[in-house]
Amino acid sequence: MTAPPPFREVNFDGLIGPSHNYAGLSLGNLAATMHAGQVSRPRQAALEGLAKMRLMLSLGLGQGFFLPHERPDVGWLRRFGFDGSDHQVCAKAWAEEPLLFVQATSASPMWAANAATVSPAPDTADGRVHFTPANLSTMAHRSHEWPETLAQLRRIFADPRFFAVHGPIPGRFGDEGAANFMRLAAPAHDPGIEIMVYGEPGGPFPARQSAEACRAIFRAHGVEDGLIVQQSPRAIAAGAFHNDVVAVAHENILFAHEHAFADKAALYGAIEARCPDVVILEVAANEVSLEDAIASYLFNSQLVTLPDGSRTLVVPMECAETVSVKTWIDANVGANGPIHGVRFVDVRESMHNGGGPACLRLRVLLSAQAERAVHPAHLLDERSADRLERIITAHWPAQLSLPDLALPQTWNAIEHARTTLLDALEEPLT
Repeated sequence: MTAPPPFREVNFDGLIGPSHNYAGLSLGNLAATMHAGQVSRPRQAALEGLAKMRLMLSLGLGQGFFLPHERPDVGWLRRFGFDGSDHQVCAKAWAEEPLLFVQATSASPMWAANAATVSPAPDTADGRVHFTPANLSTMAHRSHEWPETLAQLRRIFADPRFFAVHGPIPGRFGDEGAANFMRLAAPAHDPGIEIMVYGEPGGPFPARQSAEACRAIFRAHGVEDGLIVQQSPRAIAAGAFHNDVVAVAHENILFAHEHAFADKAALYGAIEARCPDVVILEVAANEVSLEDAIASYLFNSQLVTLPDGSRTLVVPMECAETVSVKTWIDANVGANGPIHGVRFVDVRESMHNGGGPACLRLRVLLSAQAERAVHPAHLLDERSADRLERIITAHWPAQLSLPDLALPQTWNAIEHARTTLLDALEEPLT
């Protein structure tokens, strides 16, 4: 009998919340702004996300989940001077500051890649898994996520023998979490090369990750030799608001677009010096343009290793519908390459808001002992997936328009859906 691996990666997906809507709040996220004002389908969105989680389970991979945050975030609105009952606060905010109210109602915590930066135990000075929740300070609708994210991280990863959960980096220095983080290690339980990617301001869209935040996270996590590299301004200008829109790393593979990094030669040289067996799988711009890569989210995919050792790329359906991307996949994914298979998933509701399969998950490499210390209510199996599906089907709104967000019955429905979920999981409200 083959012994189980000493470590395995567990993906924690954000369960898509009942307030999922298309308000177009994220400047630089072309898909989000393109679909602004359209009618969303929160129930369908959550079921799509759950179906992706079920796929990961069926592939023999570890899967967990984060809970939706309270929306509208009434506590945040109160900080702007609105008072009274929760309904009165919402009504006043909608009447006086409608943009602020919509920013308080976003379901953006669904994109768990932005929940935190995670350094696994083999990389850290004290041999524990370290988490730093992202401050997400660049965008107002995401800047108030971190307190609830921090609370969930501390609840899920509570055992101090295995986990260290830090507070966020001060908000002046933008940090967007694992969406700007990569790790190379083969095998995965060896000490790895941690890479953080920052952006320089000055382009048409904001650069959301600061170099100061990257350095601070490495110091807090006890990572002494992490690499900090600049994202290509060209990629940011094209709509790659996070590095994971143009690059993903897994084990000894760096899968990236030709224009992902400002100085790719320096990065590739540093990686090759420390990881001689690295495979740099670069997609040339003359094969897949930046525009096609961003529209299809080819790189915002989950690159995973299955129990049999083969590697699979989990990509959105849009990759099958974009000619250049599908042509590249057909020519390069197969038994003879570093990536052996591909799975297409339908996460269109998330895609229309600018988040692909990788945006929806936070990767956490865990030893067997550490995995046993994770809060069991946040680890998914088929039974708990069935329960989540029943709750979503019964209580998530079928659709939401922006005018719907102004209605007290909508606030009631969103609150009831989330409370029903928390009651079923026996989770505290705060």
